[in-house]
Amino acid sequence: MRAAVGNSGDLLQQRVDALGELLGLSRSRVDADMLADAGTLLDRVAERRRLSLGHTVVALAGATGSGKSSLFNALTGLELAEVGVRRPTTASPLAYVWDAHGAEPLLDRLGIPHDSRFARRSLLDGVHTRLGMDSAGNDAMKGLVLLDLPDHDSAAFGHRHQVDRLLQLVDVVVWVVDPEKYADAVLHERYLRPMAGHADVTLVVLNQVDRLPAHAAEQVLDDLRGLLDEDGIAVGEHGEAGAVVLAASAVTGAGVAEVRAAIGQLVAEHGAANRRLAADVDRTAAELRPVYVGDRAEGLTEAACEVFADRLADAVGAAAVGQAAEQEWHTAAARACGVPWTRLLTRRRGSAAPGQGRCDEPLLAARPVVAQAVRDVADAAADGLPEPWARAVHEAALRGARDLPEALDEAAARAEEAELELPRWWSTAAAAQRALLALAVVGVLGVVAGALWGWVPLWVAEMVLGVGVLGGPVLAWLCRVGGRGAARRFGRGTEARLREAAAECGQALVLESMSAELLRYREVRERYGVVAGR
Repeated sequence: MRAAVGNSGDLLQQRVDALGELLGLSRSRVDADMLADAGTLLDRVAERRRLSLGHTVVALAGATGSGKSSLFNALTGLELAEVGVRRPTTASPLAYVWDAHGAEPLLDRLGIPHDSRFARRSLLDGVHTRLGMDSAGNDAMKGLVLLDLPDHDSAAFGHRHQVDRLLQLVDVVVWVVDPEKYADAVLHERYLRPMAGHADVTLVVLNQVDRLPAHAAEQVLDDLRGLLDEDGIAVGEHGEAGAVVLAASAVTGAGVAEVRAAIGQLVAEHGAANRRLAADVDRTAAELRPVYVGDRAEGLTEAACEVFADRLADAVGAAAVGQAAEQEWHTAAARACGVPWTRLLTRRRGSAAPGQGRCDEPLLAARPVVAQAVRDVADAAADGLPEPWARAVHEAALRGARDLPEALDEAAARAEEAELELPRWWSTAAAAQRALLALAVVGVLGVVAGALWGWVPLWVAEMVLGVGVLGGPVLAWLCRVGGRGAARRFGRGTEARLREAAAECGQALVLESMSAELLRYREVRERYGVVAGR
């Protein structure tokens, strides 16, 4: 059993350490009010584990008239409740300690007044030899700190405040109920139901069964178990884990031995404190679940990134720029390979050099398109995330988007400045066009010379003239047809470069910022898994 307790203590420490790391990673992303209770729990765990784990703090809690003080006296063997005759008018609980060595700091933490602390000084105190010894003569209750709390339904606010405060600090709670108030809504709704996860350190004692016939007591016990089941409290029966439900009478002593044995077993295991703290961590993990666990797996999918890049390319007009580049290639080819007099006319119209002057004004990214693209990719990345982390992803995207339009403008400007490398065959075609022009001139001179002086056969001169005149347009047409593929490749290459530049801007300024937030979320999600015991 001790090895198992040690292992549970190590596991609890791992979960507590993970909770501390979780809070550290979350403070700038999650509202402080959501983390306040978890921070308080960390302090409470550290404080309890720093104090004596050899002592087990067991509190008797109940409503007015439930008989918990009588049960307290029956368990201690002394009329200690009579010492505090002011108890109906004070908020101070009573404490009785078996083995007071090392218990003082623990009692100080519980806030028990010194005049309300009692300790067994010898085996002759009261009837300890009857109530505190097991069959082997060992003190079965050694290490027990038994508290008698004020009434949780007291009209005095101070009493209820003390009860609520101490229920957060004790290791085990023994709820003492009576046949009349065991179904009280305040008890179940305010205390039992919220602490349903603490069933392993909870006992429920139906006191005053001497007031009921035997068959009625069993019916009340069954009804009580049913109510606990409705509260979500697992009831341990036949050695199973869960809350222990017992019947007793502090007046007649019936069932008190069973109550003492159940408490003694928890004390002997020396693990109630860790089990209580582990249950507190469980409850905190359940409360924090909406903060750390989303509806689906998170992350930036390739599809979302591709859509984002396409939207940015649309914002800078990548497709239009590519088409303009393709047309420019055709224009440059016509100048280089066209009929010489056509080139002269083009030059006189002031056409720009290849790769330059595609538009009079600098190309600017469409701001509304960029903004919508950022919102859409942020929505896709944050879809299914818990609200604080979805908000952090959106904020990261918006931070990066501040400089995105200007970066896209610069990328577009660089794409426009790209120069066209003239194909070698353009110069060959240009030389052929010059040769054909010269041939046309020779043909004209031949026709004139043949017609006036007969120096050259007229048909020869006409043939030379026809080749020179018709060859230029035919060659220009062939160059235009043959260059369509190259023009298309140039246009697509220009578009691809602009798309790549736009995607790089989006990646550097927006996607990487969101990825950093998603990475942090995955890290805290892993830490939360440890806290939740998964």
